[in-house]
Amino acid sequence: MPLVSHFPLPTFQDLKSSGHQVLDLNQARCQDIRELHIGFLNMMPDAAFQVTERQYLGLIGACNQIVQFFVHPFTVPGLDRSEETQEYIDRYYTSFDSLKTSGLDALIITGANVAQEDLTDEPFWQPLAEVVEWANETVTSVMCSCLASHALVEMLYGVKRRGLDRKRWGVYQHVHKDRTSPHPLLRDVNTKFDIPHSRWNTLDLEKLEEAGLRVLVVSTEDDVHLATSPDGFRFIFSQGHPEYDINSLLKEYKREVFRFSEGERDTYPPFPQHYFNEECERLGRSVERKARRLRDDSKVLRQADFPEQELELYLHNTWGDSGKAVFNNWLGLVYQLTHVDRRRPFLNGINPLNPLNL
Repeated sequence: MPLVSHFPLPTFQDLKSSGHQVLDLNQARCQDIRELHIGFLNMMPDAAFQVTERQYLGLIGACNQIVQFFVHPFTVPGLDRSEETQEYIDRYYTSFDSLKTSGLDALIITGANVAQEDLTDEPFWQPLAEVVEWANETVTSVMCSCLASHALVEMLYGVKRRGLDRKRWGVYQHVHKDRTSPHPLLRDVNTKFDIPHSRWNTLDLEKLEEAGLRVLVVSTEDDVHLATSPDGFRFIFSQGHPEYDINSLLKEYKREVFRFSEGERDTYPPFPQHYFNEECERLGRSVERKARRLRDDSKVLRQADFPEQELELYLHNTWGDSGKAVFNNWLGLVYQLTHVDRRRPFLNGINPLNPLNL
């Protein structure tokens, strides 16, 4: 249920100020409640580093299991960092070596920006592989987001992602792939629900199933959102972004608009699909006309030219409850299965090859 502020990470205070239940360490020690220790491997680029941290900690804190959540953020080498972000990491993040000693009950791995066509050529590939090898032996369940899903599916099962003709960008409807025997991760989750996506690559459903993975959720366009490892639980792969704030896609759209205005991209960005209503599109087209006119005159948009606050008033979050429900189910299952010694993945008697008895 509550997050525990067990070290001075600024995100804990931010979440508490916005209404989340966050216990300080003294309060937590006065409660006779079991702890779950969750690793948070943050590989996001600097611009989204702290935002993504807050989004995922918010998802964890929204779960209603009777348990205290201790979150341990860390990162890996091979990711470009500004001096400011590196100082933040040095101050607030723990080391992988420390976590290997203490152990984890669950692990979340975020996406990352990549520069190489082949993921194995990325500088972070080998450090990530070391984390995955360790987690495969000792962590009850690993939740992967977007690029992390692409990397781990290739790393563990040899299935490579495929490039898309255009960016999959927007909010899309999804359904349970199998409604006759729903997976425990989808218990009490709407049979049709929205999830935001933002990516240039995808994992093909057929190839995942050929490799033995279990595909749980697909879009109404047959694009995979959620899948698991063959055992049904040790690794969970998400291509979408249930953690996104209501304005996450808006901020991404704004960034691309200004990239066009400043000559960093040749084409004007399309609207994120199924995200803007008619009023948003009217405002967006007005900004586009001005951006094109200014660019023709070798001028650029000002921040005041983009009506961000007005646009946000017309947006709707249609994915948050489903995202929270899946996370709630995931951590509830971890709670039921994991050993009290967080250096061991399962209670005695649990079959690691089929921990959920599927």
